[in-house]
Amino acid sequence: MITAERLFEVPDHQLKNYPNSAMFVTKTAGIWVPMSTSDFIERTMNVARGLISMGIQAGDRVAVASSNRVEWNILDIAVQKTGAILVPLYPNISENDYRFILNDCAAKICIVSNQELADKISNIRVDVTSLEHLFSFDKLDSVPHWSHIEEQRTHTDEDLVHDRMKDVKNEDLVTIIYTSGTTGNPKGVMLSHQNLLSNVGACIEPIPADNHSRVLTFLPICHVYERMLHYLYMYLGCSVHFAESMETIGENIKEVKPDVFSAVPRLIEKVFDKIMAKGDELKGIKRGLFYWALNLAENYDNVHATPFFKFKLGIARKLIFSKWQEALGGNVKAIASGSAALQPRLARIFLAADIPILEGYGLTETSPVVTVNNFVSGIRIGTVGALIEGVQVKIAEDGEILVKGPNVMMGYYNNEEATNEVMDSEGWFHTGDIGEFQEEKFLKITDRKKEIFKTSGGKYIVPQAMENRFKESRFVEQIMVIGEGEKFPAAFVVPNFAFAKEWAHRHGLQFESMSNEEIIKQTAFIDRMDQEIAEINQVFGNWEQVKKIALLPAEFTIDGGELTPTLKLKRKKILEKYQEGYQKIFS
Repeated sequence: MITAERLFEVPDHQLKNYPNSAMFVTKTAGIWVPMSTSDFIERTMNVARGLISMGIQAGDRVAVASSNRVEWNILDIAVQKTGAILVPLYPNISENDYRFILNDCAAKICIVSNQELADKISNIRVDVTSLEHLFSFDKLDSVPHWSHIEEQRTHTDEDLVHDRMKDVKNEDLVTIIYTSGTTGNPKGVMLSHQNLLSNVGACIEPIPADNHSRVLTFLPICHVYERMLHYLYMYLGCSVHFAESMETIGENIKEVKPDVFSAVPRLIEKVFDKIMAKGDELKGIKRGLFYWALNLAENYDNVHATPFFKFKLGIARKLIFSKWQEALGGNVKAIASGSAALQPRLARIFLAADIPILEGYGLTETSPVVTVNNFVSGIRIGTVGALIEGVQVKIAEDGEILVKGPNVMMGYYNNEEATNEVMDSEGWFHTGDIGEFQEEKFLKITDRKKEIFKTSGGKYIVPQAMENRFKESRFVEQIMVIGEGEKFPAAFVVPNFAFAKEWAHRHGLQFESMSNEEIIKQTAFIDRMDQEIAEINQVFGNWEQVKKIALLPAEFTIDGGELTPTLKLKRKKILEKYQEGYQKIFS
C-alpha cells in the first residue's frame, strides 16, 4: 500500500524513510556526481517558487522536451507543487507535432534540453500564441537558461507553494502525455495523481528493488513507462543513475553495476546479437560449451524443469552465463521490458541465464502497467504476466482486451469524441489489443486489433505474432508482414547486415566492401534469405506462410518516419514508402 496521495509527496517519502545521498546520479566530465534527497527536494521548491513568481497558475500547462537528466525530474515535481500540468514532449518528433501539441494544450512555458530542440521550438514559436517563455537546460546563446526560473524564487515565499500543494487533490490532473500514434494527430492522455500512484503502489511488490538498489535509466522519461518507474524508484529509495547516451549504455552498465534497469525488446535483441557474435568467435571446446549452454537455455521450462535439467543448467550458468552477467555489471536481478512484444525465445534464454526479463503489458492510457511477469505472481514465458493489484481485465467477444481500474486515464484532452471511442458506459477502456488468459491468470497478447487483416481468401493473418517469430532469425533485423486483401501474405524484411557480412565471409563471399543496397541484390544472399523464411514458415499454417519477401536496404527508424517514438511500426507509412516494392510482390 502506497502512503503518498500526490506525486510530489514521493520524494518526501524517500527523505523520511530512506534519505539517500545519491538519489539521482549524473556523469559529468567523466565523474558520477550524486544529488541527495534533501538537495533534490530543495531544488524542486526553488523552481516551484520561481514558476509562481512568473505567473504560473494552477492548471496552467508547462511543456518539456528533453533527454533524460535530473533537471527533468526537478521540473516535474516543481510543476506539480504549483498545481500546474506538465506536458512531456518526445525530443525526436517533428516540428508539426510540436506545433500541434503546444497549441492543443496551450502551453505557457516550454523548457528544452539543447540547441537542436531550441531551434525546433523557435521555428514554430510564432504559431503558438500561448507560449510566453522558452528556456533551455543547457547553456545556450539563443534562449535563456532555465536557472532564470529558479532565480525568480525570491519574489515568492515558500508558504505560497505549500498553499498551492494543499489545494491539489489525489484525483486532479497532473500530466498530459501525447501518444505517438501511428496515424493522425497525437492524442493527449490525461493522467491524475491517483492514476500514476495506483500504478506505483501496485508495482512495489513485483519489482525486485529496495533502498539499497542501483538503477540505470536510459529509456525516455517522457514516456509514461519510464516515468512511472522513476516515481517507483524514488518511493523505494533507489539510487537512479542516468546513462550518458544510448551509445554508452554498455559502458555505463559496467560502471554502475545496476540491480535493475528497464529496456525495450529492440535493445534486448541487440544485446543478444552481440552475445551471439562473441560466441561465433570462440574456438574448440569453448565454442562447444557456448552452444551447449545456449541449446539448454532454448529448451528451459521454468515451471516444469527436472532436477537433472536444473543440474545441467547450474553448470551452464557457472561456465557460460556468468560471463553474460558480468557484461551487465554482475548484479542484475531483473530487466523490466515493455513497450513492444518480447520474443519468447529471448525471454526463455535470459531467464535460463539467470537474467530474468520481467515482461509486462500496458498503455499510456493505463498509467501504464496492467500486467507483469514477476517473482511473486509468477513468470510464464510467452505471456505478459498476471494482473497487478487493483486492475481488472476482461476479454471481449472479439478477443479485445478491456481494462478497468484506478490506473485508467481521465480521458483524452480536448477530444471527447476519441475518449468515447475507447471508454464504454461501464468504465471499461478498450485497448485495441487482442489477447487471452492462460492458466486463467497470465495474459497473452496475440495482436493489435487494427493490425489483424484478411487475405482475399478470407483467412485471418496476425502479423505481430508472425513478425516476432521471424525476428528470432539472426538474418532478420526487422520485418513487417503485409498482404491485406491479397492472395497471400508477404513481408518487407530488413536483413541484419552485420550478420550477413559474417555469413558471407564464412562462405567465401566478399560482402565487406559492399553497401546494403548491393548486398540485397546478391543472388546467393537472396537465396539464403528465401531459405531462412521458408524454414521459419513451417511453424505456421499454410494460409499464414509468407510467400514472397522484399529485402530493404535501411532500417526502419523514428527519424525516417517508419517507427513511433516507442519503436512501434508505422505500418501505413511503411506501405506508402515502399509502395513500389509492394507492387512488385503482388503484381
